Amino acid sequence: MAPYEALYGCKCRTPLYWIELSEKKIHGVDLICETEEKVKVIWDSLKIVSNRQKSYANLKQKEIKFQVGDKVFLKVSPWKKVLQSGRKGKLSPRFIGPYEIIERIRPVAYRLALLPELHRIHNVFYVSMLRRYRSDPSHVISLTEVGIQPDMTYNEEPIKILAREIKELRNKKVKVLWQRHGIEEATWKLEDTIGK
Repeated sequence: MAPYEALYGCKCRTPLYWIELSEKKIHGVDLICETEEKVKVIWDSLKIVSNRQKSYANLKQKEIKFQVGDKVFLKVSPWKKVLQSGRKGKLSPRFIGPYEIIERIRPVAYRLALLPELHRIHNVFYVSMLRRYRSDPSHVISLTEVGIQPDMTYNEEPIKILAREIKELRNKKVKVLWQRHGIEEATWKLEDTIGK
């Protein structure tokens, strides 16, 4: 039996094939007309809401344009199996690059100058897969400044002590700012071990 019949104990009367019958024999012609009118009202309301949401979304959208010669990062998540970055999962890079734009194909498609390792990937990309690269000279560290020794090591030298902390076991810790590092990379060390 149908679920309706099991629930209510009687057969469900549906207005099926009501076009073939005369209106006098059909029970519920008014119900059908009323339902159709309600469906039209619902569709009109949905259309109004959809247009309103679309107008709000269009206000937030901005057109992204790049020029030939600009540098951009490339989003790599679609090619996780193609690109081997050495890291997998959450630690894999979201963007690689920067790569130079060599041609604008359409307003939303650009050709990039990719590395030879990426020869298996087509070099034309949609604008949503690109992020603008803004160069910052502070990101570049020259090799002479770091002073790498022949055994590929270098000496860390503290510049200044930023804070002091005394624990219950009489261990004095200090927060040390290291040479060639930013303040966010300062570390806590035992006061006795600084300079060793």
